[in-house]
Formats: sequence, C-alpha cells, structure tokens
Amino acid sequence: MPETTYRDRRAVACENDQVRVTVLVEGGHIAEILDKASGLNPLWTPPWPSIEPSHWNAEHYPEYGNDAESRLLSGIMGHNTCIDLFGGPSETEAASGVTVHGEASVLPYDLLDSDGGIDCTCYMTRSQLVFRRSIRLDGGRILFHESVENLNPWDRPIAWQQHVSLGPPFLENGKTRFALPGTRSLTYDGDFGDLFCRAIQFDWPLAPLKGGGDYDLRTFTTRPVSAGYTAHLLDPVLEKAGFRAWSPDGQVVFGYRWRRSDFPWLGIWEENRSRQNTPWNGKTIARGMEFGVSPQPETRAAMITRGSLFGVPAFRWIPSHSTVSVDYEAFIGPA
Repeated sequence: MPETTYRDRRAVACENDQVRVTVLVEGGHIAEILDKASGLNPLWTPPWPSIEPSHWNAEHYPEYGNDAESRLLSGIMGHNTCIDLFGGPSETEAASGVTVHGEASVLPYDLLDSDGGIDCTCYMTRSQLVFRRSIRLDGGRILFHESVENLNPWDRPIAWQQHVSLGPPFLENGKTRFALPGTRSLTYDGDFGDLFCRAIQFDWPLAPLKGGGDYDLRTFTTRPVSAGYTAHLLDPVLEKAGFRAWSPDGQVVFGYRWRRSDFPWLGIWEENRSRQNTPWNGKTIARGMEFGVSPQPETRAAMITRGSLFGVPAFRWIPSHSTVSVDYEAFIGPA
C-alpha cells in the first residue's frame, strides 16, 4: 500500500468523499479521522514533535522522558490500542523493556490496501499474540473489525482497550460535551490527577472532588488540571454502547459505537495544561475516552488480582491457540 507522511511520521490513508482516515505505520495509531466538510479531525495530536517509536532512546531523545512510558509518548497520536496491557508494567517488566499499554502501541504494523480500506497486522513477539484490524469506510462511518490471536499453548488473560484521545480544535475548554450510558463509576485507585480522591465509587456523571462538591464529566474542564482517571461501567441492559462528543456551537458530532458485551468499560482522563514534566510541558489539552475490557489502567498482576469490578470482569481470556474478534465503529458528521 503506498505510504504517505503525516506530521513527519510514516503513514497510510484511505478516504471517501466524506472522511479521510490516516494510520501510522509504527504503533498502528489512528492519527486522523478527518471530516472533509468541516476540515476537523477530532483526534488528539500532541503539541510535541512526533517520532517513530523504534527511534526512541533516552540518550538521544531525553525530551520524551526516561521511563516505561517514554517510547509510547514519543509516537502517540489519536487512537491507539492497548494489548495486552492497559496501564504500566511492573518494575521487573519495565526493566525488561515492557512499555506502558503493551506492545501493540509501539511496534510496526503491516498495512495493506484492501477494498479501499486498510488491513493492519501487528506481530507481538514478546507477548506471542497477533493483533489484526481492518478498517472500512461507509459514508461518515468508519467500520473496525479486530482480532487477537493467541500463539501460546496456554490460555491468556489480557487487557484490550481502545485508547481514544480527543484534542483541539475539536476539544474546547468548557464547551465540548459528552454523552455515554454510564452507570456505576470509580475514581482511580492510584495516585494520579489533581481533582479526585482515590478509589471513590459514584454514579455517572458526577465525580466527587477532593475538596467537596462534584465535577460533571459531561463537559470538558475549564480548570488547568490533570483531572485524573475515572472508570465507568456501561449500562448492562444495552446491547450497543458508545459515546458521542460535540460542541454546542461546533460543526461536527463525533463518537464510537460497539457491542457492550465486547467492551463493558469506558475510562476518562483529562489533561488541561497541568503536567509540567517532559514532554507535556504545561501545553497539552486532551481528553481520553478509553473503552475496552478493563476498568482501570494497572499492572498485569493488579488486573488479575482485581478480577472484577461491580461484578463485571476486569480482563478478557484468549484461549490457547485461538482467536477472539470484535467489531465496532466510529462516526463523524454534521452536528
């Protein structure tokens, strides 16, 4: 498939008369879902320069930090997929080179043209998994079919999370609104973020603030904070779940839909010019809408120890020498 360049990164693209979708070769990140009528791409483009994850090393690229997240941050953009880890590695895993959110977000992909769409394949050599994704366009709908193949002779518990991040100009302080069928919710178990206490249960959409009062997660913050992470169980009565985002005075509505049984959880994180460490440097505006099989980003051991939250599993099993598949879609169009 002919390659192009997107923000100095190797990429491929497919398009119709309504949308253009651009996928990065390294990490397989969906960097762009462009609404041609408005010229808007709702997905997050970090304010720092992007490099290929394979090029990163701490000596030559200290501006991305020097920890298990640095390789990912050097090349992150838009929508990346977390397999088979959602969150950070343990200390021993990090010492062995395991990165935050697992191999699928940093390894190169084989990208092939297929029926006007893109077929993506990532061979995770350490995890002994194969991740495949096909992308097809249907007007303003972007159709995804994904599978994870387990090459191991034993059953594997895995995380499988769609790390969708939105950014400016679509994301506006105090304006961009969000709708989703949330129910029981939980603030992050760890030390992360400025707004919320640790491990507090609440009902969507009002998250309890450290100093008292509530924060309505249906509107992107106006505060200069790193808001932290909140986990939301999606309504179990529904066959389909999803989220949509729009601005009252904006031009487009954007979102995703999926089978609730495939991805029962959605997590939200926000950053509004708060993190001062590299590469954030107090300049980043982003909101993550991360749907998948796990409620919170955490180590593999913590995920397995947790087992479930609110009676719903916190990971997914991939049987020995088997393949598990899911389908979902993104959509974009006039507000």
